[in-house]
Amino acid sequence: MTLTKSLTRVSLITALLLSVPLVAMQFTAEVNWSLSDFVLMGALLFSVGMALELVASQRGPVAYRLAAGGAVLTTLLLIWSNLAVGFIGSGPNAANLLCGAVPLVALAGAVLARFQARGMTYAMVAAALVQALVPVAGLLASHLEVRPQEWVISLVFAAFWLASAWLFQRADAATSGQRLA
Repeated sequence: MTLTKSLTRVSLITALLLSVPLVAMQFTAEVNWSLSDFVLMGALLFSVGMALELVASQRGPVAYRLAAGGAVLTTLLLIWSNLAVGFIGSGPNAANLLCGAVPLVALAGAVLARFQARGMTYAMVAAALVQALVPVAGLLASHLEVRPQEWVISLVFAAFWLASAWLFQRADAATSGQRLA
């Protein structure tokens, strides 16, 4: 019954969120989504919603759930902003493709760590490092002009990954009985 409630809740919230651009399209030409935009965002929002439901249902340290939820939401914001406007420049380029690889680094690290807090700490730090390298990729691989705000945005996202790493480290300390300074 819990799975059914979660599926229903996430489906309704996804539909509600997707209704915002659908309604906006009726009143302005500024919002112009295609069917594939709705399908992609629907899949993304539904996946994130189900991941958050899973995180919320877990037992253990609150710090772990906060860290995992933060990583999931950071992934959503990263993918959404990259799909909407691109991170560096506009359109497909190596820097924006690398930006898409950041959540894959986090997920691969999480799987390798078997979702244990200590390993998740390292996975989030790795994601933060890759995130910080996105503007460098724009400079080197694509020879793009990287504007100051693009550096700042990348560093803000790196800070989100590092915040999750810090929370995972706190969760590891809580489960292993260590004291943190």
